[in-house]
Amino acid sequence: QPLISSSKWLQLHGLKRNKLSLSQILSQIGFQHRQDYVTTLGKLVASRYADGLFPQYKRAQDGSVYNLTAKKELILHFLDCLMRAIELYKQRMKWLTSESRQIFGVIQERCIVIVLDFGAASPTEFDLCRDALSMVLLEQVTRIAKFNLIRAAQDLMKWQQNSTPVSEHTVKSAVTWLWRLDHVTAASHTNSAEALLEAMSDEAVSS
Repeated sequence: QPLISSSKWLQLHGLKRNKLSLSQILSQIGFQHRQDYVTTLGKLVASRYADGLFPQYKRAQDGSVYNLTAKKELILHFLDCLMRAIELYKQRMKWLTSESRQIFGVIQERCIVIVLDFGAASPTEFDLCRDALSMVLLEQVTRIAKFNLIRAAQDLMKWQQNSTPVSEHTVKSAVTWLWRLDHVTAASHTNSAEALLEAMSDEAVSS
């Protein structure tokens, strides 16, 4: 799946885009039971000709009533479309909550700098962090344009001096660099701020 936000994904695959929202379906399988103002009577008058002729559906949101005129085949067509949409939503949710996305979300930027602040992580936690970072590098960073890694520490460490174009070689190099890092004591808040400032100083990084 493309590395896009859920709002963008919904613009492409959502119910409204595919004319499957409730109001869109109702307009295709029936017509609204209207109530209009009659000037000569000076009051609102509801149409009566449809009473008892059609099944009716009342929308809870606004109380509007629709007379349903569609044949069974059209209803079943929309049912099939909605079931496929539900399956697509399930696939998207499963994808969003799997692998590196459940930790880092979906990376949408074309150029990123990942700041590594391991805090007071134990050796085991340190390895778990590196596992997660390796995962995001291989699964998501491989699909963007440029990246870099900076470690917050007493002596700030950078994988590269500036963000570097993504390739199979550079990603492998970054993973190797990551696993060669030593487990050291926690960085201070000052070290973390310095690493963030260093990341933001890269002109290719927008945020």
